[in-house]
Amino acid sequence: MIGLDTNVIVRYLTQDDPIQSPLASTFIEQQLSTNNLGVISQIVLCEVAWVLSRAYHYPREQVAQALHALLTCQEFQVECADLAILAWHDYVQGNADFSDYLLARTHQQLGADYTITFDRKAAHTATFKLLV
Repeated sequence: MIGLDTNVIVRYLTQDDPIQSPLASTFIEQQLSTNNLGVISQIVLCEVAWVLSRAYHYPREQVAQALHALLTCQEFQVECADLAILAWHDYVQGNADFSDYLLARTHQQLGADYTITFDRKAAHTATFKLLV
């Protein structure tokens, strides 16, 4: 297994750099397989969502599609994939950031009834409560 950094995944998804994008594509498409998985941590998933949304100005639907592709690719092993998929479903249905939903799902798995927040967007989800 080989860990994948955010910048490699972003270059692969966006194909925006004439040198790094082909390197990322070749590596992912030729070096990774179901016998040699690329590992994606929760942090990397959150960074990918943030970079695509904020730096590349991808619309929410396009960010969701990219995350879904990462979560369902057989050549990737995603850290706590079950939580990431639940967070992805929350992200698709909600309006907060993907990282907020993943955080709430992680807290929930650790036994929290909810996550307290000042984030009004996140507070519209049952896994959050607004601190006022």
